[in-house]
Amino acid sequence: MKGRAKVNSIWQFIVFFMLMSFVVTCNFLLFLNFIDLKKEEIKNAATITFINVLLLTLIFCVMDAIRRRQMITKPVKRIQEGIDRVMKGDFSTRIEYIYGEDSSNEFNMIITGLNQMIEELSGVETLRTDFIANVSHELKTPLTVIQNYGTLLQNPELSEEQRIQYGKAIQEQTRRLSNLVMNILKLNKLENQQIYPNVEKYDLGEQLCECMLEFESVWEEKNIEIDVDIQEEVQIEADKELLSLVWNNLLSNALKFTEAEGQVSLALHSDEKHAYIEIKDTGCGMSADTGKNIFKKFYQGDTSHATKGNGLGLALVKRVIDICGGEISVSSQLGEGSTFTVKLRRDVDG
Repeated sequence: MKGRAKVNSIWQFIVFFMLMSFVVTCNFLLFLNFIDLKKEEIKNAATITFINVLLLTLIFCVMDAIRRRQMITKPVKRIQEGIDRVMKGDFSTRIEYIYGEDSSNEFNMIITGLNQMIEELSGVETLRTDFIANVSHELKTPLTVIQNYGTLLQNPELSEEQRIQYGKAIQEQTRRLSNLVMNILKLNKLENQQIYPNVEKYDLGEQLCECMLEFESVWEEKNIEIDVDIQEEVQIEADKELLSLVWNNLLSNALKFTEAEGQVSLALHSDEKHAYIEIKDTGCGMSADTGKNIFKKFYQGDTSHATKGNGLGLALVKRVIDICGGEISVSSQLGEGSTFTVKLRRDVDG
């Protein structure tokens, strides 16, 4: 680097010298056309002029070097140092502005763009780290359970009842792992826009009833009271398969978190432009803080119910609703249940 800088300085001096020599020579020749000087005087003047050109070239080179150092080299070095820190994984780096933040210096425009990019990268890195940590945790728990029960099943003295019990536990944890992987794959495709809505016109009330009936064995086992208020002939234009993920997740959660002898309500109403779906339960409910974060990936506000899900279902629901151009909200109180409300456009062109 130092050798290259030295070569550049030499070439810079030569360029300045040639430029100065050309300008001075042209002026000198013009001057000689109007005066009559002796050859000896011209020779002495030429020598002095040559020395002056050398001195002026040196002065200009020094001045240009100082200018370049202050206005180009130092800003570029500051930007490069910031980029190097980011490349090493320090996303807290923020590059300082040249001559103050309010300066109209062109380097400040570059620095503003770089700082915004670093901030975005910081957010992405945080999400990636959290995602890996959460996935690792969610995978580790059922795998540990499966391993433990698998070890217990190798005991030849186990009774048939215990074998069935341990087998059911392994089956449940395997199902949980399968659901986790499937939800991760679906969410990844949705977030990377690898799934595109297949819009069709269909009866929303009929779909909601079909989804509810899929959980009949669950509500009968827990003796949960089901209250259905479905408006007839509510036609919407949307992706039927994607929305089935929404209803299955919301109904599954409502039945899952509602204790025995509780109540789950499903309602559908509409106006000319929108359909409104309300799923209400008398389950454990959630705090206001949990309600604000409930649609984030892997978020589980109540750790006492963490074993009932992996925190991906509602993130999947939110992404599908966004793709379908709808809205979803939740109102809830601890110990009094939750109400999820979905608003969908009936006409995709409306």
